[in-house]
Amino acid sequence: MFDTLSDRLAATFKNLRGKGRLSEADIDATAREIRIALLEADVALPVVRAFIKQVKERAAGSEVSKALNPAQQVIKIVNEELVGILGGETRQLRFAKKPPTVIMLAGLQGAGKTTLAGKLGRWLKNKGHTPLLVACDLQRPNAVNQLSVVAERAGVGIYAPEPGNGVGDPVRVARDSIEYASTKQHDVVVVDTAGRLGIDQELMEQAADIRDAVSPDEVLFVVDAMIGQDAVNTAEAFRDGVGFDGVVLSKLDGDARGGAALSIAQVTGRQIMFASNGEKLDDFDAFHPDRMASRILGMGDVLSLIEKAEQTFDQQEAEKMAAKLAKGPKEFTLDDFLAQMEQVRKMGSISKLLGMMPGMGQMKDQINNLDEKDVDRTAAIIKSMTPGERHEPTIINGSRRARIAAGSGVDVSAVKNLVERFFEARKMMSKMAQGGGMPGMPGMPGMGGGPGKKKGKPQKKVKGKRRSGNPMKRKEEEQAAADRKAASGSGAFGLPGGGEGPESFELPKEFRDMLPPDQK
Repeated sequence: MFDTLSDRLAATFKNLRGKGRLSEADIDATAREIRIALLEADVALPVVRAFIKQVKERAAGSEVSKALNPAQQVIKIVNEELVGILGGETRQLRFAKKPPTVIMLAGLQGAGKTTLAGKLGRWLKNKGHTPLLVACDLQRPNAVNQLSVVAERAGVGIYAPEPGNGVGDPVRVARDSIEYASTKQHDVVVVDTAGRLGIDQELMEQAADIRDAVSPDEVLFVVDAMIGQDAVNTAEAFRDGVGFDGVVLSKLDGDARGGAALSIAQVTGRQIMFASNGEKLDDFDAFHPDRMASRILGMGDVLSLIEKAEQTFDQQEAEKMAAKLAKGPKEFTLDDFLAQMEQVRKMGSISKLLGMMPGMGQMKDQINNLDEKDVDRTAAIIKSMTPGERHEPTIINGSRRARIAAGSGVDVSAVKNLVERFFEARKMMSKMAQGGGMPGMPGMPGMGGGPGKKKGKPQKKVKGKRRSGNPMKRKEEEQAAADRKAASGSGAFGLPGGGEGPESFELPKEFRDMLPPDQK
């Protein structure tokens, strides 16, 4: 969603690099480019004006003029101001002192409230809670059935006493759900309310009645991030008519301009608390303004990547794998490789994971063109091998490759390439696990390792200077060497030393023979 904005900002900052000092004209030009980038991203005009004013004031101040690298200082200012308009610090859910905690979802029809109720329930369950989804959208056809399916997929409880489709009283359902949750030991209640195609008085009154009936600890306004400036107008109307405590952005994985996300917190004064960025139930997480600003500026989101890894990878398994690699490359088998690959796959889309890494903004096209099915093909090739072949891939010859290729539905060359890549990866991982750093990299502080080995035939180790096979010539060479050593001492790097001056240095006979007669 923020790709266009990121590209424009990256191009703007590129023009600043290499300048030892920024003039007022440079700052004005940069501010103009940032303003155009934000307006193109559909950010609200009042937000853009306030943002640009703040950036210009700070950029013209001493923090930039006295900085060693003014361009980086400007990027730092833009990053901090972006964090500010996105809401500043991350806002956490408020939980009731006495369970159950009641969370009410409100918003327009089509914003994705019902699906988001399931995602929020799954997220709360992963945090150790026992959520209950309540079906209070009794107008939209099959809304109750949809919530039931979503709740089952998320593995959470549901309260749906009415069939919906225009039948039932949503206020009474919401009120009764609190008592039901207390009886069934649910500590969080998520109330899914009805939406409309537009803002009308009936919707406002029904939402207000449900709010009064359940006294929610949090009222979350669900907004479709793809509807642009209308999202801000809708949010303001809900804030004035019903009131809400936080915003949830849905469909953040769309390709529409993301100005709503950059405007809504600033305009409404309510922070964005959650963001949904995919169709799967796990594509949902708390919204971190600092991380989002970092991603917009192309600096990645390493913290989110680490959190995903911690949630997915088993600590004991990781330690066991590290110990196995430390013993030597041959301890790591294709079965282990497959297990690690499946763990990475559980973290989500490979392209999304790569997008969280710093500096990957320059490889955006390659990341977007990644074939996610490559992981499945690799898994199919490994699963088509016998246990012996997985344990010792060196036994895989031509006939075995043909059998494996036929079993996994790929070309023979794909099997050959996989085995070769596995050997290279195994060697590199083992070297890193043993503290040897990256193969082929010179030793660096904290990286270990030494000079990389050159490809090709190994060079023979030279023990000393080659000596002539002729006894007479060899004796003459030895005498010359002894004379040189006596005359020049033993200086460092073979230069004259021992306190003697340069005049005592004598060239070897081989070099003297090459000189003109008058210089010998």
